[in-house]
Amino acid sequence: MEKIKILVVDDESRMRKLVKDFLGREGYQVLEAGDGLEAMETFYAEKDIALIILDVMMPKMDGWQTCREIRQSSKVPIIMLTARGDERDELQGFDLGVDEYISKPFSPKILVARVNALLRRSNVLDADEHVEAGGIVVDKAAHQVQVDGKDVELSYKEFELLSYFLENQGIALSREKILNNVWNYDYFGDARTIDTHVKKLRSKLGEKGEYIKTIWGMGYKFEVN
Repeated sequence: MEKIKILVVDDESRMRKLVKDFLGREGYQVLEAGDGLEAMETFYAEKDIALIILDVMMPKMDGWQTCREIRQSSKVPIIMLTARGDERDELQGFDLGVDEYISKPFSPKILVARVNALLRRSNVLDADEHVEAGGIVVDKAAHQVQVDGKDVELSYKEFELLSYFLENQGIALSREKILNNVWNYDYFGDARTIDTHVKKLRSKLGEKGEYIKTIWGMGYKFEVN
């Protein structure tokens, strides 16, 4: 089976090597480009790039222009990297069709987790039927959950919520993002429904419920201690 190709575009060779090392350990084939022009040459030469990690500040052609060029012909998932934590930059990125946005400095493990999640959402990676973390096992095919080998009864939405948390370990998830992915975009209810489901889910998971961390003013993060 051919490896999934990811294009990393950054003018810092040290940053490219860091990202390449971590993604390489996950089994991805990583292609590199030092600026937007080189990125476009590689993108057009390689027809099967599954995802692009794109820095904003680069010589010759910056990340914004590179993103515009790519979006004229492709919907390939794009993760934008920036050293500036400016909300306007983030909004501009989403307007251009950026799928994810990560500010430098970032944890390489978090970047890998977001790459995996984005490729699953775009159906490049097959979603695992079994997801496991910290003694919690989710069997999607059978719609069953076990905690330390014992069955736990969850409602449909509790099951979906737990699955989403496990698939996005270590990633801070806003309530809006959880609503969009678990309740879907057509849900117009109050975000407090998430808090209610999280409370019930924590209770049913017992001691493992503490893996679901509250991020005050934002949402939640699933993290095994």
